[in-house]
Amino acid sequence: MGALHFRLVKLNRSFLVCLWLFGFISLSSAARYGDSRQKLEVKKHLNRLNKPAVKSIQSPDGDIIDCVPISKQPAFDHPFLKDHKIQMRPSYHPEGLFDDSNKVSAKPKGKEAHIPQLWHRYGKCSEGTIPMRRTKEDDVLRASSVKRYGKKKHRTIPLPKSAEPDLINQNGHQHAIAYVEGDKYYGAKATLNVWEPKIQHTNEFSLSQIWLLGGSFGQDLNSIEAGWQVSPDLYGDNNTRLFTYWTSDAYQATGCYNHLCSGFIQINSDIAMGASISPVSGYRNSQYDISILIWKDPKEGHWWMQFGNGLVIGYWPSFLFSYLTESASMIEWGGEVVDSQSDGHHTWTQMGSGHFPEEGFSKASYFRNIQVVDESNNLKAPKRLGTFTEKSNCYDVQTGSNDDWGHYFYYGGPGKNKNCP
Repeated sequence: MGALHFRLVKLNRSFLVCLWLFGFISLSSAARYGDSRQKLEVKKHLNRLNKPAVKSIQSPDGDIIDCVPISKQPAFDHPFLKDHKIQMRPSYHPEGLFDDSNKVSAKPKGKEAHIPQLWHRYGKCSEGTIPMRRTKEDDVLRASSVKRYGKKKHRTIPLPKSAEPDLINQNGHQHAIAYVEGDKYYGAKATLNVWEPKIQHTNEFSLSQIWLLGGSFGQDLNSIEAGWQVSPDLYGDNNTRLFTYWTSDAYQATGCYNHLCSGFIQINSDIAMGASISPVSGYRNSQYDISILIWKDPKEGHWWMQFGNGLVIGYWPSFLFSYLTESASMIEWGGEVVDSQSDGHHTWTQMGSGHFPEEGFSKASYFRNIQVVDESNNLKAPKRLGTFTEKSNCYDVQTGSNDDWGHYFYYGGPGKNKNCP
């Protein structure tokens, strides 16, 4: 019966089974009917996601990057954005980033402008367009359903202090994070080194990111997220990729990765969300890191994202959220993995570099120059930085501070080992 592909045609499963059982259709006819319904559903979804491009670039990793006119990006499929006037630059930057904080460009000059992604080797998109990773049929078919493609599972947020272990681990998500809470936060920044962690099962992932959270940890959680990830299920390979995510209802119906739904508005023509980052850091070798800043524009209220030292990527319109229309109540920085625990043993999927934090620089993963944005739009060192991990024998976190790196922490681990069976 597995050949019937009922997984993506649940509405018709009982009907098809009845027809087959009573001899009205053959098994092969039922299978063909299921296949055709699935293909039609996938095709419609691909047509929604893949917008007409003025130019397409073949990346060495097999990706196709489409240069899509800014006004045609998926964000504007949202009914509330039909008449939205694109804001091509934030009204204000947080104080302390630039000599002149109000003169912000989506395309900085000099060495800061080069943020390495693999597709850059074969071309670039022109002004007035944004680069979008083309979604392929196989990408959608790997998801549990067309509806869930590009979405995280429910309850994947690390819950420091008040969390119950049973709630945290019900989806097999494990974390090693630093966090602040108990204040109003209007943004967060950090520089994190980029790795290519090994993944045991294709339905697992490993990521390192910043979370900006608002609301309770129930059904109304608001979250804005950005970082790097390795996710075979989502992308079909083990490459390290830049990503964003948002949700306004704890991952239930709203939000998605990158541009896989309407919401996030990109203005930058250099960076493709979901595209591979290269090079990555090596153990006892060269270290490569990226900087991410997310902040709330005090004038327009939108949440902006900056990548590198001055490359403004785009924004999440304030109307997408409830609690985050005002401010975030918690900021988290760190790593997350999925442990599918299919055989009763812990996964050996790595977090970060795959090494524990005590190994230090060039061996362990780090976040450095950790800052938050306060209500006066100033970047500040975080107060009362806490740490949290579910299983420190599998993945751990250690904080520190100095003049060069400000507030920082090392994190990660190998997963399964002699102390984490």
